[in-house]
Amino acid sequence: MSAAAVTPGFWDWSFNPPLVLVLALAILYWIGSRRTVIPSRKEPEQRWRSLSFYSSLGVLAIALCSPIEALSEKLFWAHMLQHVLLLVVAPPLMVVAAPWIRLWRALPLVTRRSLGRDLAQGSRTAPLRWTVRGLGNPLPSFLLFSAVLLAWHVPAMFDATLRSSALHALEHTLFFGTALMFWKQVITSAPLHAPLSSPQRVGYTVGAMVVSWGLAVVLALAAHPLYGVYAHEASRPGGISAMADQQIAAGIMWVPGSITFVIVIFVYVHRWLTPASIRAASSRLAGEH
Repeated sequence: MSAAAVTPGFWDWSFNPPLVLVLALAILYWIGSRRTVIPSRKEPEQRWRSLSFYSSLGVLAIALCSPIEALSEKLFWAHMLQHVLLLVVAPPLMVVAAPWIRLWRALPLVTRRSLGRDLAQGSRTAPLRWTVRGLGNPLPSFLLFSAVLLAWHVPAMFDATLRSSALHALEHTLFFGTALMFWKQVITSAPLHAPLSSPQRVGYTVGAMVVSWGLAVVLALAAHPLYGVYAHEASRPGGISAMADQQIAAGIMWVPGSITFVIVIFVYVHRWLTPASIRAASSRLAGEH
């Protein structure tokens, strides 16, 4: 069979549970938006936030339901592209969108009152509250983000995800979940609280980028293919070797995987170096419009 024959086509999308979840989130956000009234002066900003939210869902759909998902079973670089989308593209877009209140308002009022009371005051949910407060702080979020990224790329763990759909789903869920926790620390996403100053956010983001670079360097400089499932493929779409596949994956993690980090670093370096008087004047002007 030729390489072209086994290469998924552009229209080879799958209607799977992740796509159902993406559609459900889109519907909930639309319902919550209809129940939310905002001042006219904030409508342009909200349109951008809504675009960011739907873009995040689109990226999730591309990562998990498009031909990339099928390619990832044969090509390590396609699998790494999935990871980049789940770690540094979809989550920051979601955090920028700050959809939390709108998603909450999509629920029926009775449900919100009951659930809100249980979550805020219920004795059974006290451990959950303590866990969320603890893990939601900057240091635990950073450590979880880094640990999840590195642990799932240990060869034994990575190969296991390729043999088990349940483990694969868990891997992707943890990538996206810990990435939301991480980006929430450096991108304002009301009503969530981000306590770090601009210099701290720069250092925080640089640290995570260095972790991802470390992984990319290991993949690029390895003397042999690290992942047995891909190394033993009889043939690959495009006819590339296992080593070339691994080195392309390293390049994806290193370069496209760094773009969001670099953007955030530049934004907060700029805010760090901008005099407070100029920032205050800009905020007043923004408020007037």
